[in-house]
Amino acid sequence: MTAAAPTAGAVPGPEAAAPQINWTMLLLGFAGMVIGQFMAILDIQIVAASLPQIQAGVGASADEISWIQTAYLIPEVVMIPLSGYLSRWWGTQKVFLASCLGFVLMSVATGLSSSIEMMILFRALQGFVGGAMIPTVFAVAFTAFPPERRVTASVVMGLIVTLAPTVGPTLGGHLTEWLSWRWLFFINVFPGMLVLFLVGRYARFDKGDARLSTGFDWWGLGLMAAFLMSMQFVLEEGAKNDWFQDDEILLLTIVAVICGPIFIWRSLSYRNPIVELRAFANRNFQVGFFMTFIVGAALFGGTFLLPLFLGRIRNYSAAEVGTTMVVSGLAMFATGPFAGRLVRAMDPRILMCGGFILCAIGMWHAHLVTDEWGFWEFAGVQAIRGVGVMLAMIATQQMSMSTLPLHQVRGASGLINLARNVGGAFGLAVLNTSLTTNTAIHMGELTSGLTPANNQLVDMMAGMTQRFAGSIDPEASGMKAIYGMLYKQASTLAFGDGFALIAIGCAMAAVAALFARPSKAPAGTPPSDAH
Repeated sequence: MTAAAPTAGAVPGPEAAAPQINWTMLLLGFAGMVIGQFMAILDIQIVAASLPQIQAGVGASADEISWIQTAYLIPEVVMIPLSGYLSRWWGTQKVFLASCLGFVLMSVATGLSSSIEMMILFRALQGFVGGAMIPTVFAVAFTAFPPERRVTASVVMGLIVTLAPTVGPTLGGHLTEWLSWRWLFFINVFPGMLVLFLVGRYARFDKGDARLSTGFDWWGLGLMAAFLMSMQFVLEEGAKNDWFQDDEILLLTIVAVICGPIFIWRSLSYRNPIVELRAFANRNFQVGFFMTFIVGAALFGGTFLLPLFLGRIRNYSAAEVGTTMVVSGLAMFATGPFAGRLVRAMDPRILMCGGFILCAIGMWHAHLVTDEWGFWEFAGVQAIRGVGVMLAMIATQQMSMSTLPLHQVRGASGLINLARNVGGAFGLAVLNTSLTTNTAIHMGELTSGLTPANNQLVDMMAGMTQRFAGSIDPEASGMKAIYGMLYKQASTLAFGDGFALIAIGCAMAAVAALFARPSKAPAGTPPSDAH
């Protein structure tokens, strides 16, 4: 970087050198952190396609196996906001190395588990220690890089955040087919070793502040853990347990409602809070937090609905689902470099609004889905959604963080990542409930006119009875087949309702984006103390 020019009229003398950045150290260290972030996000989805094989391998029940996912996500939401405090206390490098090492060790322990109880324990520890790898990368992108390079770093992070959920189920299905389900966890060893080397060797971005060890807010940590873990559990398990009809869900909802406001009060009043909430005084951060919440719901919601539809309605295999889903990932990858250039050239508010509108258009078209839709019908939907999500994500990251003072960036990055995770959990909870409820509603509508006096039903029954003439009870077999056809149609209509819900949420986010302020960072913003 060039030295600063002397002020006009000043006495000639040695020029003040501008802060120097060792780009080799910065890029290699950041690359190691990005690989770790990809590994942590991928591990949420890579297990999804292989739960039946894991269930058989450890002898778990259908209810127990769902905890493989839940046990990972619940502790993770505590570490994500806590990582900002730990980074300021120990330094980013030490926090990331400890997180990566713990994540790899817990991955191996999970893969070696011989019972569902062992697996749930190690999976919970894996999610907790690995949670620090996700937000620390965002903080480095906005503190270690100079302002003119932060958009590029945001594009890289956006690609990782969107790619991992897209390829996760496909990669998991193939690994299980080729090797065994245990390799879903063992595979983390190889990239983990690379991350430990790169981060340990090159990621010396900052130094910790040992003074933060005095007056650590244990009460704040306890309140935050109770609030976030209760809320995450309710969102993850509520739809399965009929929401507030279940005593456990009701109790944890009460815990979250009580602990949440007390935690916020504690964070705003304590001299050394676990989470710095003062970033919410910045209106752009407020809007960006809400936008990221919607991005999480749109990203994880679409990634949840489409494979579920292809598996339930079209009976696609894991490989066929992966082939169909790849369109979304390709669209995001193709959009990333252009999104970076557009953010530099345009007001991020326009890109946020436009990105969410594209996402809404794609999802609204999908609400017309029929049980004949396959790769080509979903290709356009996924392409439009992928472009929209990428534009909205990159613009949201830039707008949320670029107007914050540097000392708030680490804590704010944890809050932004928390918004995306909770948004995803909220989106899945709403979609799960919508699928269950609307399938029952549509089933009632379809069957309401089917009475013994209905000529259409009589003709269908006659045809089905003839078709199953060789069975023990042809009439019962025919009725079962008709019920299956109607249920498939009701489910398809419910999936269409789910896609419409995502579209409505994205349209609301497009309107909210207009309430942000211009977010161009001042040209003189220092690049921080990166070495």
